[in-house]
Amino acid sequence: MWRKATASGFGALNHLCRRHYSSSAVINSMLLRSLKEHYLEVSKMTPPPKVNPPEPFTVVKGALDANGPVLRRSYGDEQITVSVMRLANIIPGGGAAAAADDDADDINQLFLHVDVSKPGQKESLLFLCGLYPDALGIHSVSIRPRPHDSDSAELPSAYTGPLFEDLDEGMRDAFHSYIEERGVGDNLFPFLQAWLYVKDHRNLMRWFKSVGSFVKENKSV
Repeated sequence: MWRKATASGFGALNHLCRRHYSSSAVINSMLLRSLKEHYLEVSKMTPPPKVNPPEPFTVVKGALDANGPVLRRSYGDEQITVSVMRLANIIPGGGAAAAADDDADDINQLFLHVDVSKPGQKESLLFLCGLYPDALGIHSVSIRPRPHDSDSAELPSAYTGPLFEDLDEGMRDAFHSYIEERGVGDNLFPFLQAWLYVKDHRNLMRWFKSVGSFVKENKSV
């Protein structure tokens, strides 16, 4: 009697397992098909025309696959590096009033980190800026430890300087002239916009491929 009941119980369990496996396989198949379709669709997107950075800026090697600086140049004995991301990634949403312009804002509003360093100095001057097709606006100016001179877990001083908008007009204009003389202005926009498109496209393709590989591996297990 016990042997019969046990066999019956295992039979029901095996049936449930088969149903679960069958359902999981269908879901995996649907997901893989969707990932492949989107991968192929994205792969056919036409990239923007190739744009070179304004001289004497050069592209940092490996920047497309990293989160660090994109452009670099020398200015006298100074080293100028520029990092970029979309402003929408810093301030998501933007409120209902801006909803209608979200698509345009995503590609026409960039956020820059401009780092100015000098040899022998442990600190560098950091500008956080908004970059647009026809303008560059400074959000803040601060002094921070140079990345390679400080421990990755070490935080800069709590005081990063006054609000840029609180500075008098003459000083704000002087800071704008300071970075413009070092080649940082709206002239960088065409290259950085195209560069971000290529980076976003590459990351999206990699994401579809990586998720698909994971689901396939999970399916086989």
